[in-house]
Amino acid sequence: MAVWDDLVGQDRVTEQLAAAARDADALVTADEAAGQAPSGADDAPPEAPASSKMTHAWLFTGPPGSGRSTAARAFAAALQCVSPDRALGGAPGCGFCDGCHTALIGTHADVEVVRTDLLSIGVKETRELVRRAQLSPAVGRWQVIVLEDADRLTEGAGNVLLKAVEEPAPRTVWLLCAPSIEDVLPTIRSRCRHLTLRTPPVDAVADVLVRRDGIEPELAASVARATQGHIGRARRLATDERARARRAAVLKLPLRVADIGGCLKAAQELVDAAAEDAKQVADEVDTKETEELRAALGAAAGTGGRLPRGTAGAMKELQDRQKRRATRTQRDSLDLALVDLTGFYRDVLALQLGSSVGLANESERDAVERVARDSTPERTLRRIQAVIACREALDRNVAPLLAVEAMTMALRAG
Repeated sequence: MAVWDDLVGQDRVTEQLAAAARDADALVTADEAAGQAPSGADDAPPEAPASSKMTHAWLFTGPPGSGRSTAARAFAAALQCVSPDRALGGAPGCGFCDGCHTALIGTHADVEVVRTDLLSIGVKETRELVRRAQLSPAVGRWQVIVLEDADRLTEGAGNVLLKAVEEPAPRTVWLLCAPSIEDVLPTIRSRCRHLTLRTPPVDAVADVLVRRDGIEPELAASVARATQGHIGRARRLATDERARARRAAVLKLPLRVADIGGCLKAAQELVDAAAEDAKQVADEVDTKETEELRAALGAAAGTGGRLPRGTAGAMKELQDRQKRRATRTQRDSLDLALVDLTGFYRDVLALQLGSSVGLANESERDAVERVARDSTPERTLRRIQAVIACREALDRNVAPLLAVEAMTMALRAG
């Protein structure tokens, strides 16, 4: 299997990346044939021919679920490909060699994948990335930095990154991912080659769930349709029964906002469900992190669990990070619920307008038809706008319960 096999419905992007990987391989091979070791950090980058498809900085954008990070990881693997078939004219990115395999599973010494479970990426973390980017490849052909959440860079962090992108170290490649080009500083995006990914077709998502994850075809088709081509969410729904139950509860909300009491109760339950999601993540991750840090700091058995003097600051820093992660997890869970709610009203609007578009929520057809009969397209559009306004309020750090209560009241008013 080639490294591109998991990049669903992105044929044009795959072709561009494969061409760049071929040119990158030719560049490194020419250097090696000339007896040139990887240059030091103070040297000029190796010159690529003017016709080369390769460049030192890339920006992958596309809607959620389009596979931005999947594309970046696949490209990183192709850049590290050491398959002997390359010498016979084969394209880099075989998927089987040591370079491809370790890059894809996250253990390659020269591929750094950065994602954040916090609300932002700060200056300190970005400076560490820039420092790493100045190093020559240790074992691979390129030093590759994959920044999955480039849209979460603070302004200061973006300015730190800018210099590294402006003056790249030799054989270093930056792969930045963001939902849209507007989410990245203009000065950074102007120095990157931009690739736009599209939402994959529902059928293609269902096919990959069956082929790669062993999901039953009927379930795969259902979750692919429900998430409208979002690969990650479709996989989660297919493999996590609790996620399916939470989504089903969200889709009942439009039938529960007939009076003020129902609005407030539905809002509270939606926020509580998001908080439970955050707690579930904390139960799975926080305890392990805390135990590992305590062991690393020397809280040995037989000492009553007390930490050595002078280490309390490290523990406090971890606790603060865990609190910030819980906040983001809750907001992300709420946002997913609001996306599902938008999809429900989209189905309502499709029925009201007599559209031939298939329903995303076919399993909830009775509820969709009931809401469609009891309202008008104009009211449905206002309800969609209310959900969008709630998402925007959460982005502005409005208290979740206040934002969701305002939304449910607006849904009632229509």
